[in-house]
Amino acid sequence: MTTLGTRPTQPAPADATPPPGMRLRELVFGAACAAAVRAAARLKVADALGDVPASAEKLAVAVSTEPQPLRRLLRALSCYGVFEERPDGTFGHTEMSRLLREDDPGSLRAIALWCTEPWTWAAWPQLDDAVRTGDNVFQELYGKGFFEYLHQDAPDSARVFNQAMTTSSKQSALDVAELLDLTGVASVADIGGGQGHVLASLLEKHPTVRGTLLDLPDVVAKADPRLRDGGELADRVTIVPGDCRRAIPVDADLYIIKNILEWDDESTRATLGHVVAAARPGARVVVIENLVDDTPSMKFTTAMDLLLLLNVGGAKHTRQSMVDRLTRAGLPPGEIRPVNAYLHAFESVVPAAVPA
Repeated sequence: MTTLGTRPTQPAPADATPPPGMRLRELVFGAACAAAVRAAARLKVADALGDVPASAEKLAVAVSTEPQPLRRLLRALSCYGVFEERPDGTFGHTEMSRLLREDDPGSLRAIALWCTEPWTWAAWPQLDDAVRTGDNVFQELYGKGFFEYLHQDAPDSARVFNQAMTTSSKQSALDVAELLDLTGVASVADIGGGQGHVLASLLEKHPTVRGTLLDLPDVVAKADPRLRDGGELADRVTIVPGDCRRAIPVDADLYIIKNILEWDDESTRATLGHVVAAARPGARVVVIENLVDDTPSMKFTTAMDLLLLLNVGGAKHTRQSMVDRLTRAGLPPGEIRPVNAYLHAFESVVPAAVPA
């Protein structure tokens, strides 16, 4: 019963934008959402759930948990569209929850684990210090640099990192191969190319092209099997162990530099300088990076930008900052094109040498 002259309170429509206070409350509890995704990924709940919705009790048996806490986890994730709670109390898959399956072609399980590794929970509360100083906080937290810590003290986290980078590279490699026109290109060099997934995709699409993969020795030792001895592309590939920040002893018609110019300005200058020194006039240079502006993925890339500040003192680029760095290196970019929702390609041509 209502009082005369008042209206009963009606629930807000499901698609209504929450008021600012509610949105801010949701944001400050963002760690709970990230932790819930991590828990579901570690428990492999998405792998246990098939095409038919299942109860929390049934899923709990499959993933060796208690049913009631699992129901609470799934209910929380359902609020964000990761799994769906159905009227009968069962839970089903959504487009996002399927991406936590290991067998999904677009699986993000490794990425979800990497972005929520134990060291991240120690680093994020120090963000205000990193913002004050402009320096990473990792050395102070762990007494050593980020990659040194991973490989010496956190082998499980290092494995997650490698798996996440491999997954991400494989998924974007096909997009890069689809984007790049290799007309007139006889040789491609993938600089700092990791295990060579981009190079392998390009060589598979262009059977007359030869390729070179350059990265650190322990990285290229684990190159894509297609590129190593006995692989179907091995006779068209040269694998060069090396550090692109020190030298790039590679001659090619096209140089690809993907997601390695985000650590610090000095390494960026060095890498681009070595490319210019190694390349013939007229060679193409394609730099592929995430941007923190002018992209549909800004919430993700700006978060990664802050994480880079925390762990290595690096930064994601804006369109203009990438243009500025390329220009200063003598590689003013021409066309700038999106590769996918997360990456942009900046294409330059090595100019003719200026007479002394």
